[in-house]
Amino acid sequence: MVDPRVRTLRQNQTEAERLLWRQLRGKRVGGLRFRRQQPLGSFIVDFVCLPARLVIEVDGPSHDLTVEADECRTTWLETQGFRVLRFTNDQVRYRLPDVVDAIAAALPVEKAIAN
Repeated sequence: MVDPRVRTLRQNQTEAERLLWRQLRGKRVGGLRFRRQQPLGSFIVDFVCLPARLVIEVDGPSHDLTVEADECRTTWLETQGFRVLRFTNDQVRYRLPDVVDAIAAALPVEKAIAN
């Protein structure tokens, strides 16, 4: 059963999250599966590729007010073996190809080839 918070986040994605999800879904980047609004510990991350241990966060203006919380979240995710990439809404909206290239570059080559 899907956590109600996850369901709400999936139904109310930002424009930037929708744009990025269209690029990530269906193993379109590196041949690896990404999940959206995925619970990890007590957090729900925007996107994650579990085999590559890669978390993608898309931050809007509200994240300017949560810098410390975001740093704690990133630290916890890194202690769990995840690499965290953060992009702003504007980066996703206006430089989507560059964002997708950065994500692809962060994927381990051997995992991308194996899948």
